[in-house]
Amino acid sequence: MKRDKVPTAAILAPQRTGQHETWLLGQAPLRKYLDFIDDMGAPGLAAQRAELVREWSAAALYYEELARREPGVADHPVTPPLDPALAPLVAQLALSAAYTRTFDSLPVTIQMVDLAQLVVCQNHVTHTFVERIKARLGAAPDPAALLRFCLPQEDSPAPVELRAAGSRRYVFRSESTDFRFHEPVMLEQGQLENYRSFGPVAGALALVVGFSCNFMNAVCDDDSGRLLLHNGYHRACALLELGVRYAPCVVQTVTSRDELDIVAKACVASDPGYYFNAPRPPLLKDFLDPRIRKVLPVKKMTRVIELSYEVRDYFTEA
Repeated sequence: MKRDKVPTAAILAPQRTGQHETWLLGQAPLRKYLDFIDDMGAPGLAAQRAELVREWSAAALYYEELARREPGVADHPVTPPLDPALAPLVAQLALSAAYTRTFDSLPVTIQMVDLAQLVVCQNHVTHTFVERIKARLGAAPDPAALLRFCLPQEDSPAPVELRAAGSRRYVFRSESTDFRFHEPVMLEQGQLENYRSFGPVAGALALVVGFSCNFMNAVCDDDSGRLLLHNGYHRACALLELGVRYAPCVVQTVTSRDELDIVAKACVASDPGYYFNAPRPPLLKDFLDPRIRKVLPVKKMTRVIELSYEVRDYFTEA
């Protein structure tokens, strides 16, 4: 079996039901913001283009003011130690496949972080989802509940719809932004439980689709001590809105540009100075600042992953 486009690019398919997205204004490029509104904004939103540009420009000026008022605010944040009573849960997490396979390249710890001072590289979060998980967690989680919320091992994944779209093409759909293609895996006969073959099985190729490791995690710059949030934006925003300032997080420490390239998002790896050296980078607490944030009505989207394959059967000289 040979892969042919596995997967095709994940597609965001619009649905009719609307929802809301919270954007951080003033973070370049403006074009990205306007393209988002054109592609995903609710009907009529794009017609307000001039007003949207003025709001974005005002936010950019406000960030300049913050740079003068709060220089170095993200450097070497001080956080409380992890509750010693959580040690058994932390040890269990550290042995999980999600932890060992995801964080296998750099020095890594599980520690408390100051949510308000986390540097952010993501411009927007789904406001509707943030509100939903705030209601699920409640206002005063105990330390164990907070750890399980930030570093879930038994988180219930979103529903997935699977259908055949042709003789050799399959489509997976889910509302989760964590939904993705994992990897191709070679399987042996003993791993094909409950499969009833019409003949002896030599092996199988599985194309695995599922969800990402959902641990809240951050990248730490060894020089400045700044922590940049890599994953867990919705949960981090929900916690901050609930008044929770400190939370457990997986932290990977980088000491060079090469190390950053293997763990950070492309936008961070291409411009590390902005996030780790600028006087006042965008912070998670900005998602709560009415002078910077903008809640937009948008189309509800579904992530679609399409898999297809090709089989070639021929002879070659032994």
